[in-house]
Amino acid sequence: MTSPVVTRFAPSPTGFLHIGGARTALFNWLYARRHNGKMLLRIEDTDRERSTEAAVEAIFDGLRWLGLDWDGDATRQFARAERHAEVAHTLLAQGRAYHCYATPEELETMREQARAEGRPMRYDGRWRDRDPSEAPAGVRPVVRLKAPQEGETVIDDEVQGRVTWRNENLDDLVLLRSDGTPTYMLAVVVDDHDMGVTHVIRGDDHLTNAARQKHIYEALGWEVPVMAHIPLIHGPDGAKLSKRHGALGVDAYRSLGYLPEALRNYLVRLGWAHGDQEIFSTEEMIAAFSLSSIGRSPARFDFAKLENLNGHYMRAAPDADLVAAVEAILPEIGPARGLPDKLNEKTREQLTAAMPGLKERAKTLVELVESAYFIFGQRPLALDEKALSLLGNGGRERLRIVADKLAALTEWSAQTTEAAVREAAVEAEVKLGQVAQPLRAALTGRATSPGLFDVLAVLGREESLARLNDQTTGA
Repeated sequence: MTSPVVTRFAPSPTGFLHIGGARTALFNWLYARRHNGKMLLRIEDTDRERSTEAAVEAIFDGLRWLGLDWDGDATRQFARAERHAEVAHTLLAQGRAYHCYATPEELETMREQARAEGRPMRYDGRWRDRDPSEAPAGVRPVVRLKAPQEGETVIDDEVQGRVTWRNENLDDLVLLRSDGTPTYMLAVVVDDHDMGVTHVIRGDDHLTNAARQKHIYEALGWEVPVMAHIPLIHGPDGAKLSKRHGALGVDAYRSLGYLPEALRNYLVRLGWAHGDQEIFSTEEMIAAFSLSSIGRSPARFDFAKLENLNGHYMRAAPDADLVAAVEAILPEIGPARGLPDKLNEKTREQLTAAMPGLKERAKTLVELVESAYFIFGQRPLALDEKALSLLGNGGRERLRIVADKLAALTEWSAQTTEAAVREAAVEAEVKLGQVAQPLRAALTGRATSPGLFDVLAVLGREESLARLNDQTTGA
């Protein structure tokens, strides 16, 4: 009987949950859900100087926002340091590890020699078989693994295929530092084993680590998990993904106005394919996901594609859900754009009424909020330069005609206001645009806006006529 699938996402809390980490978490989550297994969350906080609680919370928030839950409580790697050290001492007792008394000066000499020869630094094993009684005074030893020195180490990777290393190129890695604290390499192996992890799905920058970690597993007689190393994400130009490409924290994508379901759908298609299908519900992702369909080449991040996908999800979203999403980001994005940081009863009602038209044109929530600016205008409305120019050359006179027509309406809707504006154009003996443009300027303060008759319907009779009155009286 095969073991139930257990995956894990193991970020270091030295910064926010970045986009590559989010995709790794998603792939782990999908694989676990696909096989009715578990995804565990482990915070690898052994770098005490750089790990922060704020980063831990950002990781939790980012995963929750993306809709990626984990099974059980998140574990902290640093809290398990005693267990890691215990395993290292077991290896010492079994003769599978040894104390190394090489001084910092000796290691630096090895480093300089490797540099001069154009090869990676490799510890030369000088304390591997020496008697500790030869140890120099005052040097606190590290504990190193006795790694195999001959033959090959092979990883049959679910994404990369068979990968082989010559053991002569893999040195005796450090398990415990001279102060007795465990290294990352040891901690990861012990934690994955103790947590019952069956599948390690992570970035291919860890591929060489897999070979070294396999040595630890084998020294301990533990089963090696299935490995799947995912190619990293590159920018559209093929270079390693950087901030200029979009290597931002997940929190930044939320602030930029992307919906979590859109970002999740975009991330699943970064390096994984299922025929020509681009749009996936969560259920479809889970049902279709497989490690064998992950490509070996780096995926390319494309903001335009993400925006288009986000626009699709916005158009499909219930209006009430989009209003709620806007309310969630308004405190952050509103004031910087001259908009309020929250909705009141009236603006919430108006935004809900405007949503069918707004979401058809916008690709992000930020675009949507910006196109809804007319809702938040305070009377008397400040008109920008282009809007003011539309009230010149007879524009204000035509505005008075249309204001009278609108004031006479008994029923107020997009249809009735459109009919009134058309009547005003006929009466003024001008084209519709020569009436509509001054009207738009007076209602919104700008020369461009969402559909004019939608604007009239959303603002309502009282507010619309009041804004027109501000621009036609005393002028």
